[in-house]
Amino acid sequence: MQLTSAWLNQLSLPAITAAQPVSGGDINEAFRLETAEGPYFLLVQPGQPASFYTHEVAGLRALGQAVNVPNVIATGEIEHDAYLVLEFLEIGHGSQYELGQAVARVHHVTAKKFGFDQSNLVAKLPKNNTWQTDWTTFYLQQRLDPLVERAQQHGLWNTHRQTDYARVRQAIVTENQGRQIQPSLLHGDLWAGNYLFTQDGTPTLIDPDVLYGDREFDLAMTTIFGGFSADFYHGYQDTYPLDQGYTNRLPHYQLYYLLAHLNLIGETYGEAVDQALARG
Repeated sequence: MQLTSAWLNQLSLPAITAAQPVSGGDINEAFRLETAEGPYFLLVQPGQPASFYTHEVAGLRALGQAVNVPNVIATGEIEHDAYLVLEFLEIGHGSQYELGQAVARVHHVTAKKFGFDQSNLVAKLPKNNTWQTDWTTFYLQQRLDPLVERAQQHGLWNTHRQTDYARVRQAIVTENQGRQIQPSLLHGDLWAGNYLFTQDGTPTLIDPDVLYGDREFDLAMTTIFGGFSADFYHGYQDTYPLDQGYTNRLPHYQLYYLLAHLNLIGETYGEAVDQALARG
């Protein structure tokens, strides 16, 4: 989208001199704003109300209890476009070990139930974060089942997948019986594109989709697309050791992210979903 001077002038920022499009993911329009006080990072969601960014703002503030995140400068709506202004972070290099420690600190932030105060109902794959006392109920009914239902509606499902899913679903129920699962604060979308190191090497998390859940769910995402070295997992384990059997449960959490991509991208991810279902 093109940002007009009239649009930009409605932001409460001093003397904006330029708005340069930058990479901001596949959901938002993103810009680097040059101002009299230095650069800012602007996200815009055309045709959406200000509430579009409510969950992201809440997530950044929650994560900020334990890890570095970009500061929220302003959020609102201009000419029917939702916007979010964040601190602009200059990127540097840092330690994967320290990144693992940082994620472990996030997971040490806990709640009494599973879920979050805000649901994320405005993204391509809406997520119901209604609080639950039981993690298995939350994960199956508020994460996996809705993705399977959507895949069915869009012709991305078949009887073989349904049979395998029914088996995996029961396996998840069985493996979680007797586990003491703590509702940990999760980033919710922890792939390599959602962390960075600032110029002084500080590990920083961005673009959250937070909830309180099983911390293994967060770590499963780090194992799918790469970008996390062995040092990351060493740093995590040294700070917050994982429970026995963690690697055996990973496929059941990887399944969620693969199902999400099946729904978003299509049958390109069909084979990966089938393999995850078969492992279950």
